[in-house]
Order: sequence, then C-alpha cells, then structure tokens
Amino acid sequence: MRSSLPKVLHEAAGKPLVYYPVQAARALGPREIVVVASPAAKANVEALFSARAENLSIVVQERPGGTGEAAGLGLAALRSERVLILCGDTPLLKSEDLERVLQVQDTPPKPALCVMTCRLEDPSGYGRILRDAEGRVLGVCEDRDLESDAAQAIDEVNSGVYAGQRSVLVEALSHVSLGNAQGERYLTDVVALLSRDGRVATVEGDPTALIGVNDREQLARVEELLYASIRRRHAAAGVTVRGDARIDAEVEIGPDSVIQAGVHLRGKTRVGSGAIIDVGCVVVDSDVGDGALLKPYSVITSSQVGPAAQIGPFAHLRPDCVIEAEAKIGAFVETKKSRVRRGAKANHLSYLGDTDVGEKANIGAGTVVCNYNGFEKHRTVIGRGAFIGSGAKLVAPVTVGDNAYVATSTTVTQDVPSEALAIGRVRQTNKPNYAPKLREKLSSSKTDRRR
Repeated sequence: MRSSLPKVLHEAAGKPLVYYPVQAARALGPREIVVVASPAAKANVEALFSARAENLSIVVQERPGGTGEAAGLGLAALRSERVLILCGDTPLLKSEDLERVLQVQDTPPKPALCVMTCRLEDPSGYGRILRDAEGRVLGVCEDRDLESDAAQAIDEVNSGVYAGQRSVLVEALSHVSLGNAQGERYLTDVVALLSRDGRVATVEGDPTALIGVNDREQLARVEELLYASIRRRHAAAGVTVRGDARIDAEVEIGPDSVIQAGVHLRGKTRVGSGAIIDVGCVVVDSDVGDGALLKPYSVITSSQVGPAAQIGPFAHLRPDCVIEAEAKIGAFVETKKSRVRRGAKANHLSYLGDTDVGEKANIGAGTVVCNYNGFEKHRTVIGRGAFIGSGAKLVAPVTVGDNAYVATSTTVTQDVPSEALAIGRVRQTNKPNYAPKLREKLSSSKTDRRR
C-alpha cells in the first residue's frame, strides 16, 4: 500500500477493510472470533470492534512472520475445534460464501481442510492452486514463487478462505518451513502437507466476492464494488438510489426515500422514510427525518434534521445542530451548535452559531450571530415568533424575546424584551445636489493617483 497505515485499516465505503470479513463471519453465529493484528494496528482494531467485543479477541503478531505464523497465533487463542480462517483484506466476502465452505467441510467423509478457490482472467498476484493429472489438489504456490510459464498461466487461485480442524491445522503448521522468496511461514504450505493423503477438498467461489486488496488501485476497485452492492441493497428495500451515490456500509435509509446522484452518505447516518437527498449533498454521522428535503450541495455533519424540514441549497450544518420539524435552513446559511425549533426559518445568507431559535421565528437575509470574542463562545437565544430583520448583527450573549422585532441592519448588544422593537442604526443624512461634486472629487483623486 506504500503507507504508514496497516493495510487492513485502509477504508472502503466508510469502514476499514478488516471490518467486512469479521462481519461476514459474525453472520454465521460463531462462538469466538480472533483477529490477528500487527502492533501498529492493535489499537485501531480494538476501537473498531469495541461496540461488539463480547466474543472477539485480538492477538498481536509482534513482527512480520507470514500468514502461517499469523494463523498459528490465532489458532492458539481459540478453544473451538471447528475453525474458519479468513484474510483481513477481502471486504467483498459474504456469509453465503463461508457457508458453502463449511458445508463441504462438514460433508462425510470430512476432509482435513477445505479451501475456497476461484478462477480469474488475470490471476497475477494470487497464489495458484496446483493439481495433478486427475485434478487432485497438490498445493498452493504463491505468485512470487512461480517458476514456470505453465504455473503462471494457471487461472485457479487461492481465496484465503479455509475451514478445518484446529488440532490438524496446528500440527500441520508445525511442519511448515521458511523455504520461500519472503523467508516467511506461508499458511498455504499447509495445503500441500495435508494433500499428501488426499485430505484436502476445494469449493469454487464467486471471483468478485473473493477479491483481495494489495494496492491502492485494487482498493479503489473494491470500494466501487462495495458501493454498488450497497446501492442494490437499499434499492431492494424500497429506496430510490440514482447514479453514483456513495452510501457507506452502516448507513440506514427508510423506504420511499430518494437519494440522488453525487450524494455522499457517510458514517452512521440515518435517513427516514420519504426523505429526498438531492444532488451533491454530503451527510456525515447525522439523522435526517421522515419527509425531510435536503436541497443540492448541502453539507451536514453530526447533526439532526427533523421531519419535513428543508435544508439548502448550499447550506452548511456544522456539528451539534438540531433542525426541528418543518424548519427551513436556506441557501448559503451556516449553522453551528444551534437548535432551530419547529417551523422557524433562516432562508438565506446567514450565520447561526451557538444559537437557539424559537418556533416560527424568522431570520432575515444576512443575519450574523457574533458568538466568538476571540477567547470564548457565547449563546444567543431568539424567542418564539421573533422577527430578525435582514443584515442584523446579534452580539452574544444576548436574548431576543418572544414575538420581538429586530429592525433591519440593527446591531443588538443588549437583550430585547418580548413584543419589543429593537432598532439601532446610524442616522441617515441626505445632501441635496451633492452627487456631481462627489463624482468630480473622486475622479480627480483617481487621476492624481495615476500620475
């Protein structure tokens, strides 16, 4: 990967690669799961699975020693005799694929090992399945160890999915040598050891589901396949998903919602039923209520949008905002750590920071809440039914009472009582017939500067 980040922690569709094979395994209801991680990955893996760590443990492989050593560490931490071994970089693997391997493994006479294979048009980079003239498995040869053109032309490859008996695998791994290009213990060498007496079975899997990740190009390809799969899943559940919308793995969407092209739904975002997320919106770790409308190119982060609320276009909800039902946040409005209560509206070109806006209040165009003094943030409270005129400046901390009016262009520096009118403007002076003199003065000044 040419990265300081361990490969299995690179993300696809919003989750690290290792998340996906663990989820596929969990769907089978295993009694225990062991993840073998490098020291650099341990903390991240612990955090990733902390919410469901009841039957999952992490074993650290202190130094790179190959897949054989990693598998041995994992097997030593297990109590179960019936085991399944997966690779941490196969995010397209599904529980159905694993069930097929286990089914073959459990079919009498039970093999010592069952290996899932697949056939690829371009097998380069993958270990090849070696067979004799009768088709019996002889072993697996890693791509870098292939010595002949004939071996390189083999299109049946190892998927990295194995099912077997723990005691048998531990015994076989004890006989694995370091005689390979990497000087490591390969888990694949177990196949050759156990095949000597015909105790290895194979099952052919879906090539797409078994794609691994070895570089950035493969990561990008896998991610696109994941997004396509996620789109199909939501469509099957009654969601209209158009074009290239990118929906992360944990996103939830209710039926009859419409997700337009170019939308990004990230993290643990939840979208209710009948909502419309229009072109180019980016929603991160947020809740969007039933029937809400997100107009084009709005950005929402760690916030809540209530039922039938409208956001955008080009609105920005920064973290910790709550936009209640039927409220409106319009074009080029930015909010931060604010609550806009039911039916209130800020239709355009305003900033609401650390603000509580009462029900059915109106925030005029160009309103700015001045919430930061260079050292501290302060709150502004705008009462129910209040009217804030265009171009007003509210200097926090300040409260505008229920049904109060703040006149256009007013700078509010003290509380406004309920039902009151606040007006604070510089007095306007008109000078009759002064415009020609002003133009002459400005023109002369410009000419002097050019000289």
